[in-house]
Amino acid sequence: MNYIFFLLVSISILVGCINGTMQSVVNSMLTACDTAVKISFSLIGIMTFWLGIMRIAEKSGFVQFIAKLIKPITKLIFSDIKNNDKANGDIAMSISANALGLTNAATPIGLKVMQELQEENPKKDTATDTMCMFLGMNTAGFQIIPATVIAVLVGVGAKNPSEIIIPTLIVTTLSFITAIIVALIFKRFWREK
Repeated sequence: MNYIFFLLVSISILVGCINGTMQSVVNSMLTACDTAVKISFSLIGIMTFWLGIMRIAEKSGFVQFIAKLIKPITKLIFSDIKNNDKANGDIAMSISANALGLTNAATPIGLKVMQELQEENPKKDTATDTMCMFLGMNTAGFQIIPATVIAVLVGVGAKNPSEIIIPTLIVTTLSFITAIIVALIFKRFWREK
């Protein structure tokens, strides 16, 4: 990725020199840096708020309550988990973090889930069906409240940043369901013999 950004910046400078618009290139770079700092600060606030809410939910037992509430669904989807309540709780936390649009918070939780699932994995060099299902669901990233996107929109000065909620809900619901269906299809047809 660093090479791509370096290439883009280099080409921009080269084209600016050739076209005689170097001043515009420099002004655009400085403006983009200013915007990046504003977006970062808006992200810091919203991420701090939602990470705090997630921590309170975890400490108060609310996450365990949600895990028990969705346990019939997770047991159906993740049928290979052998009564690992910790993995089920962390799966619930990951889904909750994604649902709140906290993709940065969901990543470490998702890594923790994968480590717990790897402990139960009899073939350490091959991902289990459960791991593939979780990865698909986590990548699809079902979101009720796209908090990170709203923070970015606030940072760039959008007039109505919350208008992204309904389209995001529709798209992420469809991608989440598609990920589950595809994982179930692959599980059925590519099971090791």
